[in-house]
Amino acid sequence: MFKRITLFLITNLAIVFVLSIVLNLLGVGPMLNQQGFNMGSLIAFAAVFGFGGSLISLVISKWTAKRMTGAQVITSPSNELEHWLVETVRRQALQATIGMPEVAIYDAPDVNAFATGMNRNNALVAVSTGLLRMMDKSEAEAVLAHEISHVANGDMITLALIQGVVNTFVIVASRVVGYLVDRVVFKTERGHGPGFFITSMIAQMVFGILASIVVCWFSRQREFRADAGAASISGRDKMVAALEKLRRTTEQPHLPDQMIAFGISGSTGGGLKQLFMTHPPLEERIAALQEGR
Repeated sequence: MFKRITLFLITNLAIVFVLSIVLNLLGVGPMLNQQGFNMGSLIAFAAVFGFGGSLISLVISKWTAKRMTGAQVITSPSNELEHWLVETVRRQALQATIGMPEVAIYDAPDVNAFATGMNRNNALVAVSTGLLRMMDKSEAEAVLAHEISHVANGDMITLALIQGVVNTFVIVASRVVGYLVDRVVFKTERGHGPGFFITSMIAQMVFGILASIVVCWFSRQREFRADAGAASISGRDKMVAALEKLRRTTEQPHLPDQMIAFGISGSTGGGLKQLFMTHPPLEERIAALQEGR
């Protein structure tokens, strides 16, 4: 856990450092001055940090995933199971007309797998040791097909772009609200007062929560698409059986929070918590497959 937190902090500090350099190179001036907003600078700042953070995270996603999960890439299969994994992914990649992904195994007790990477022809597909213990080959094949479908659909790239759009909106909208409240409520006539900073922070948290709902909704829709893609690659019955096996397991996902969206299953909950779920309930996914949706 400490290693994951340290890597997360170092990675994000590095991203902020790189994006700060980009802003300087672009010559982006201060967002606020004595006369008010410099909207051009605000939009440039929001775009660089909104899209920049998402895109850099996408570029280094394979590197980050390997280090956060301890995934070991199979470079030369050492046993029959590893050979089967590599050959199954190779066959499915050909069916999906994508490049051969790297295949890895990571040590975790939960039944899970994930795919990541910025390029559909140079991705990473990893499975947990828990999945290999709990699932038979036909079920594991369906899970691999699900992850291959994510890669073929370009879901990692699309999710990064959507995250970039909502990040940009949150940054711009929160600063505009902060400026208006500072001027109208706190009656600041020149420059900016504490009302701007306080309101901007509160607005950013509120807009950030609303933006998360949008991103999570998209993430749930792509799970249905990946399930359908897996059914076409490996067979509907195998995919239904794999989801049924997941439904019967009680082990919670052990993926880092920032990678939960890329796993075969995520956390569950009811009520308002469902709005922030990256995966639909397994019952809904099974029903969608059985109904041919």
